[in-house]
This record gives sequence, structure tokens and C-alpha cells, in this order.
Amino acid sequence: MRSLSVRGRTHSSPLYVIGGKKMDSRCHCLTNNDRVLNPILYNILSQMDSSMQSQDCLNYISVPHRCNCEVRRTLCLKSPSEICKEASAVLVKTVHFIKSLPAFNQLPLSDQFALLRSCWAPLFILGLAQEHVDFEVTDAPADSMLKKILLNRQESPEAKREQPTMAGVSKLKSCLKKFWSLDLSPKEYAYLKGTTIFNPDVPELKAGLFVEGLQQEAQHALREVVQLLHPGREERFARILLTASMLQGITPTLVTELFFRPVIGQADLLELLVDMLFYR
Repeated sequence: MRSLSVRGRTHSSPLYVIGGKKMDSRCHCLTNNDRVLNPILYNILSQMDSSMQSQDCLNYISVPHRCNCEVRRTLCLKSPSEICKEASAVLVKTVHFIKSLPAFNQLPLSDQFALLRSCWAPLFILGLAQEHVDFEVTDAPADSMLKKILLNRQESPEAKREQPTMAGVSKLKSCLKKFWSLDLSPKEYAYLKGTTIFNPDVPELKAGLFVEGLQQEAQHALREVVQLLHPGREERFARILLTASMLQGITPTLVTELFFRPVIGQADLLELLVDMLFYR
């Protein structure tokens, strides 16, 4: 842990390692009392009262303000061409898995669409874990000041979308590491995917009771295969379900922007999934 002294106070500064590189994630946002003044405004005020100037104060106020806190710091893939190709292959396998389930095809089309919208991202992450797809990230390039001026503050589609942040990527990588530590078998992954697809909590399902029964069957099958493959390890089933609950904390937007935006451009990924599932 390093420390940074700001006007007599000390702030802890944790280091994060991303892609083998140590990055300082401390937030440089200051409190209202320590707010950095606009340099131009400061110069104007300084001319009105030169007695208030000091060299130390000038040096401090001229420091550019940059926030590296987890909420705002945006990231992108370090090797997008390679990882996006692997991610696309996982997504295709995910869609084929859904199409191969007779019980899913028996549901009303509206229920199929609702379940797809709810489960595609968790299923994709399970696919990443099963295929052991690892990835590195780096800071996303920021638009230059000249570009912002020329655009006259007109927001591009990229600026309007929620961008991957350090906090979101950390959740995703933590989730993948948890699954890798469990070392699930293909059958365990298959039944866990079943419990994820058939989620009775999805709103406005016409066949909600049927979906609930399918989820219970998948959970029962998962418990049986866990007991068969790992006898005497009663806690493993609970650990699997607990790890699976982490999937709900990872947004579909993060998955889309991180793994597929470089490939699909402005297209809607959910519309592409619907096309793959129902029309191909």
C-alpha cells in the first residue's frame, strides 16, 4: 500500500494488476472544500489580488484532474481480434445448446424470447468458464479534446452506451476464477445451464409453473451428478449454486460492449441472438 499526501492528509492508494501491469486505482476526486479551480478562472482572480498568489498554490492548481475510480474508469480488451473470435465461438455454442433442449422448444414463443433475454448473458459466461477463455484488458482510449470540440458536444452512439468499467470487469474475472476453482465436469455445466435457462422468476411467463418444474428437475439432476462424481462432498452442490448467483451481478451490457461491440458494430446483439435461435 502506498500513500499520497494531499494538503496534510493521507489517502490509501491500492494497486490493481491488469494484464500484468500495476495500475493505480485511487480516486483523485476531491471533496468540496478541496475542489480544484479552473486554471483560467484562477488566473483572472489572481490578477485582481496578486497578494493571494503563491508558487506552491499555482503548481497545485495547475495539476490536471483525472479520476481513476472503479466506477468511472473504462476498459477494453487488450487483444480484441483474438478474444472476440473465441467469444463468438462460445456464443454460437450457447445458442446451439438452447436450441437442443426439447423442453425449451415446447414453450410459447413469448416465453422463449423472455427466457432468452434473461439468460443469454449468464449462459455465455458459463460458456467462457467451461472453455477456459481468459482475457486481459487495458484502459479504453479517450477522445481527444480537439475531437470533442469539433463534434460540438454531440454525443456519439458509443458515448451514450454504458462502457465496461474496472468494477464490472473485476466482477466478471472473479466469477470466472470461482468456476475454474470448482473444476466442473461437462455434465455439471450442462445441468447448471439448465437451472439458469429455466428461470421462473422472469416476469410475465405464460408457462411459469412449467418453467419452475423444469428448473427443479435440472437442480435435482445437478445434485445427483455432484453426489455421483464427488461422493462425501456434500458442500459442493451449495458452492456451485452460490457461485452461480454471481452471474446475476454481471450485466448483459458489460458482456456485449466488452466482447461483441468490436465485431457487431451498432447492431443489437439480442436481435442477432433471436435471429440465430428462431430463424436459422
